[in-house]
Amino acid sequence: MKKRILLLEDDSILAQTLVELLEGEGYSLTLARDGDEAADASYDGGFDLYIFDINVPDINGVELLRSLREADDKTPTIFISALVDLGSISKAFAVGAQDYIKKPFFPEELLIRVNAKFADTNATIKYKDLEYDPKTKTLKKNGHTIALGEVQERLFSLFIRNISQVITQDMLLECLEKPSSSALRVALTKLKQTTGLNIKNLRSVGYIVE
Repeated sequence: MKKRILLLEDDSILAQTLVELLEGEGYSLTLARDGDEAADASYDGGFDLYIFDINVPDINGVELLRSLREADDKTPTIFISALVDLGSISKAFAVGAQDYIKKPFFPEELLIRVNAKFADTNATIKYKDLEYDPKTKTLKKNGHTIALGEVQERLFSLFIRNISQVITQDMLLECLEKPSSSALRVALTKLKQTTGLNIKNLRSVGYIVE
């Protein structure tokens, strides 16, 4: 059965792009262009994920989610917003969001995060000579256990769950304790040496393991 997503976005061009992208990935999309429309759609229930912009007509995304949470609606929610100040981001998480993507963003970045929300987090992932158990965070290469540090494990987990998907530099920087472009290059080089992952740099776009 297709996973159902309610998208609240008043930018027609962005909304259409996201609908086409997510439907192409096999999701069922319902599009709302203002907060009232999204609220009406949510009353029918049955959604597996909400993707809400914040600055929309009528009820804004944060107030809408607050109301839904007060009504005991626990549907996972991703915010997409041009608001990048810490206050706005803090409010989004305070009312119950699970993720926050700052505009502008590559649509593929949203797809990665949506796929991650629906991934079986306990299923063992096998890729070439690697075998990874997300539950225990155990990695084996040709049957031999490989020890990864905390940062390396976060980076590896992101790549192994998103094979053939572009991962933006911003997403990877979030895995680092002291984020910087140079620190990321060092971390990725070490990860390639340790695991053998063929991590490719797509200039000005991000990184990918095919």
